[in-house]
Amino acid sequence: MAPGIDQLSEFAMDAIHQAGEKAMAHYGKGKPQVRFDESVVTEAENQLTSVFQNRLENKFPEHQIFRFGELNENYSHGQKRYLWIFDPLEGVANFQGGIPIWGMSIALLDNFWPTLGLFYMPATGDLFHARPGKDAFWGNEKIRVSDSGHINDESLLLTYSRFHQNYKTTFPGKIRSLGCASAHICYVAMGRADAAVITNDSFQGLAAARVILESAGGKICKMDGSDFHLNEYLDGQRIDDHLIVAGAENLSQARRFLQRL
Repeated sequence: MAPGIDQLSEFAMDAIHQAGEKAMAHYGKGKPQVRFDESVVTEAENQLTSVFQNRLENKFPEHQIFRFGELNENYSHGQKRYLWIFDPLEGVANFQGGIPIWGMSIALLDNFWPTLGLFYMPATGDLFHARPGKDAFWGNEKIRVSDSGHINDESLLLTYSRFHQNYKTTFPGKIRSLGCASAHICYVAMGRADAAVITNDSFQGLAAARVILESAGGKICKMDGSDFHLNEYLDGQRIDDHLIVAGAENLSQARRFLQRL
């Protein structure tokens, strides 16, 4: 018998909390004299991925797990129709340097349709989660995008680190880069930021955050305003497009403040 959505959600919740506990053993352990300590990040990512894979094989042995270059895109029946996407670490520079804005995500597809998404930040205890067509949550609290359509000097735009090299902006509010795209998206989803600009990400990195954002009433678009379809990147290619994240009323207004250099 195929598991129900409540059983799948419970598994995902338990798995992401377990991964978070494991990750904290490596958090902030990078060499301070090294800007990016790859050895710490690689060791943590390998361990977390192995822990998740083992847990999934024990609980749902017929389910698939997303791996670049190994995806079966055919329609499947039974439990093989489930595809889990686990991103062990996002915000890796923050993670190895002891800055708490980093996390991990789990998403589930049922024959390539999103079924649930979770993003967990172990150092802060923040857990964002949602099911498509249902409410989005921060812990047990429902969240919703800010969608007033009025961007002013109190508004917040979250961006990637080299944003200033690519854009001339007249955005009237505050512009910040916190170093973790999924955290940026979740802050937009809960209304703490009005919009975010992201680029150079992947299907694996955005699969869970997309579910949370859309359930909170937000949307990811290309910078020219055209639709963005995440499933076009199932093959693992990097997302080179510059994307804007916001509520529907804020999208067009935020775009007007941004001019590509």
